[in-house]
Amino acid sequence: MTVSSDLATDNRVHRSCTALSELGFEVHLIGRQKRNSPVMPPRGYQTKRIKLAFEKGPLFYMALNIRLFICLLFDRYHFIYANDLDTLPAAFLASKIRRKPLLYDSHELFTEVPELVDRPLIQKFWKSIEKRILPQLKEMITVNESIAKIFKAQYKINTSVVRNVPQQLESLNALSRIELGLEAHQKMLIIQGSGLNVQRGIEEAVLAMAQIDNAILYLIGDGDVIPEVKKLVEQHALQNKVRFVPRLPYHELMRYTAAADLGLALDKPLSLNYELALPNKVFDYIQAGTPILTSPLIEIQNIIEQYDCGEILELVNPACIAKSVMELINNPVRLAQLKKNCLVAAQQEHWEKDQEILAQVVRRVFI
Repeated sequence: MTVSSDLATDNRVHRSCTALSELGFEVHLIGRQKRNSPVMPPRGYQTKRIKLAFEKGPLFYMALNIRLFICLLFDRYHFIYANDLDTLPAAFLASKIRRKPLLYDSHELFTEVPELVDRPLIQKFWKSIEKRILPQLKEMITVNESIAKIFKAQYKINTSVVRNVPQQLESLNALSRIELGLEAHQKMLIIQGSGLNVQRGIEEAVLAMAQIDNAILYLIGDGDVIPEVKKLVEQHALQNKVRFVPRLPYHELMRYTAAADLGLALDKPLSLNYELALPNKVFDYIQAGTPILTSPLIEIQNIIEQYDCGEILELVNPACIAKSVMELINNPVRLAQLKKNCLVAAQQEHWEKDQEILAQVVRRVFI
């Protein structure tokens, strides 16, 4: 299995590896190791972390695929499972040379991410790779039905949906107000995840805190927006309203999530990829019983409306965020109902269901 993300914190890939192990396969996961990567936790499968001289840009992708291709050319295996378009070139070429089956799992609409939309030549390069390879594959996997429809229409490929849903959690030992350092009257807001990046509403949420009383916003995780929002916090004197927590192991992250009164998912529809996004933090909030305040994205809105487990913003700006947050935290009856509805949704929206879809695809492609 190939992946470009950090092996220690990519929970979707970990779930997929575990599911394959449970099907009887011996899994060997190959990914990268950043300079600030956390220690690799114990896994029930083999892992290999590649150190590269570059961490972003064209040279990173070139170096990554060369190293992956060398590994795949000489390692022993029966099939290849490639995560995302940025590992697909190496996986596809190795599968052709070694005559091994290949399964592709697209975690997003890669060619429509903002970083590529604003750079049309690079976008065209990745799109050409997608056009060349995908029609030659038997099947693929992606993260939601909206993105699956696009792949089916463009490449006539059988596309199954395996979502970024967490495992069903039997119990969560939520952090107490004392452990969090909160006063009894203070509400806890949270934005969490491994991709706390620019243009995902985090800057607006921080600025909204200037208009929100009796609440603390926790930003938990890592991403390129963190240095920027730390500057915003300092510039607007919000040190007493915003707290930063670095990346945590998943169980510890969920203890924070379960303690929160409101979970924010504020991705903006700045590109087709974001417009069709269904972030895994939405399902983390649901499993934790944490009501959700979200931007009006298609897939998230479908979940919120199906279960009535949150509220949908009209616009992602500080004024709208502050208004909606204050309305919710000042309405304990509504907040309690949303929490109850999250727990109902948690009984349906969990990995154990989607894992069976993954198993069915793997059986069709590899067995």
